[in-house]
Amino acid sequence: MLSLFICGTAVTSQYLAEKYQVNTPMFQSFINYSLLLLVYTTMLAFRTGSDSLWQILKHRWWKYLFLGLADVEANYMIVKAYQYTTLTSVQLLDCFGIPVLMALSWFILRARYRLIHFLAVAICLLGVGTMVGADILAGRQENEGSDVVIGDVLVLLGASLYAISNVSEEYIVKNLSRVEFLGMVGLFGTIISGLQLAIVEHRELMRIPWNWKIALLFTVFALCMFGLYSFMPVVIEVTSATSVNLGILTADLYSLFFGLFLFYCKFSGLYILSFVIIMVGFILYCSTPTRTAEPTALPQPGSTGLDNAALKLEENDSETPAITVQFTRGETVVVSTD
Repeated sequence: MLSLFICGTAVTSQYLAEKYQVNTPMFQSFINYSLLLLVYTTMLAFRTGSDSLWQILKHRWWKYLFLGLADVEANYMIVKAYQYTTLTSVQLLDCFGIPVLMALSWFILRARYRLIHFLAVAICLLGVGTMVGADILAGRQENEGSDVVIGDVLVLLGASLYAISNVSEEYIVKNLSRVEFLGMVGLFGTIISGLQLAIVEHRELMRIPWNWKIALLFTVFALCMFGLYSFMPVVIEVTSATSVNLGILTADLYSLFFGLFLFYCKFSGLYILSFVIIMVGFILYCSTPTRTAEPTALPQPGSTGLDNAALKLEENDSETPAITVQFTRGETVVVSTD
């Protein structure tokens, strides 16, 4: 379902770009963050106690500021990379986020993987390679990009920021709450994307030839993006950020299937093969749960030196002796300890 939401955002964006020459990725993100602000930040505003909006901003505002910045810029960098490099590079380098995500989960979330998990990730990446090969054979690489190096760097940075955002999301939804994550991302995402929109996209926004079809495409994009952000924390809470990212590798294939009818893309049997390979890897990864490492206990003193012996004697002196007293009704009992 998450892959279908991503597919909806990709198809509507491509339709806006190819049919109406509308390229406004920051404005589209701004609409999504505004919806999150309207729904989830409002929910936080009506809370009271330690998880109220004021208390969250008071204690953790700077953390959510960096999280919002990472999320906004990850979205922008990936979309911007298509102007400089090829579809193949974006598809391949975007997978760089998965090993980064696993590494961050290892150190921050203390996730511990088994051999089968690494094998499953390798199978999923093999499926992506098959999909890229199908793209090349189907001739979907007409645009070679104006500056491949800049595009590739943008993809790597965007994938890394996505990994940071996803690990933070997993930590928040499992330790705090889903509404807090979405409300704070909506608040700071709206502020950051609004400022960036005013700086880099105000001219493109003024050139949009508005009509009901363009408005409908923007609406569908916003609803798909809002659905993706709303449901992804639900899935992450019961699985993990890594498994979710493996599952949504199929989003490009769903986009292709829609593209066969909307944009008359060429079809190759390798697309079906790549879909099967990715799904096999995804199911294999989910078949065995990861484990969480226990915090390392502080080492206990191995020898009783003079200081330790003195501490031990002090502990024995301070211990209250265990006393059992039995009495019957009418008796007065006085207990004295020296």
